[in-house]
Amino acid sequence: MIVFDLQCTHGHRFEGWFASSDDYASQTERGLLSCPQCGDAVIAKAPMAPAVPTKGNQRADIRQEDRPSDMANDVVGGGVPPEMVRALTKMAEIQAEALKNSEWVGDKFAEESRAMHYGERDAKVIHGKTTPEQAKELHEEGIPVAPLLFPVAPPEDLN
Repeated sequence: MIVFDLQCTHGHRFEGWFASSDDYASQTERGLLSCPQCGDAVIAKAPMAPAVPTKGNQRADIRQEDRPSDMANDVVGGGVPPEMVRALTKMAEIQAEALKNSEWVGDKFAEESRAMHYGERDAKVIHGKTTPEQAKELHEEGIPVAPLLFPVAPPEDLN
């Protein structure tokens, strides 16, 4: 299946689902397409921006004024105010910047945190995985830990 954004001569936009590009062309030639809002039979493909996902925890730097007006709904899941999208974007950028100076320790996060806290290893900034129980134990021991706001892919999972 292929989905096209379609538009009539009155500017109404809607989606059309087709078995292939040839199927779309065939239905257009035979006059089988019409606008669901006004019935206009003059239909054309509407301009579409490609949806190219970013990899891992990277994010394209898109200025708010460059966004299509409906992009906030697409980015976060619908009905989210643009201010919230900007705030989440800024928090993600801050986290990504902080992680540049942090070492991934994977499942050894609790072990490494304890070793640094008790002076068995040199202190450094780390991030990794831990269970809620391990995080609670670290907190009870007075070891400062905090969850990351956004998921982070392990380095071996990144391209």
